[in-house]
Amino acid sequence: MPLSKKQIRLIHVAKTKLGIEDGLYRSILANLCGVTSSTELDQAGFELLMGFFEYQGFRPMTRNGANYGPRPGMASYAQLELIRALWTEYSQGRAGESELNKWLERCFKLTSLRFLGKATAPKVITALKAMKTRAA
Repeated sequence: MPLSKKQIRLIHVAKTKLGIEDGLYRSILANLCGVTSSTELDQAGFELLMGFFEYQGFRPMTRNGANYGPRPGMASYAQLELIRALWTEYSQGRAGESELNKWLERCFKLTSLRFLGKATAPKVITALKAMKTRAA
């Protein structure tokens, strides 16, 4: 199965961030994966190549939710990230932040996660943990 465009872009970002010249990159592809171009890679080759890039020091950026900064009286960044993680586990990755916001509005009368107060955050976390437990 060929790689997605996103995976090929990630390979080229890693190559650029590590400062690998084209000739060296081609020899890495040939020696490590047995191909001459990233478009010829399969999933196993992609994982092998990315493992090599990570060994060389490349760290792919992870997509985090918005950090709204220090806000007195509001939920902390750690609480927001925990809520996002619990939501992802509960929905098994099928529902995004817009669905989370709809759930918050229905259950807690909040239109967005960014309006979550410090006192309400533990209630949301407890509710999500209970939902996750019931779903399992």
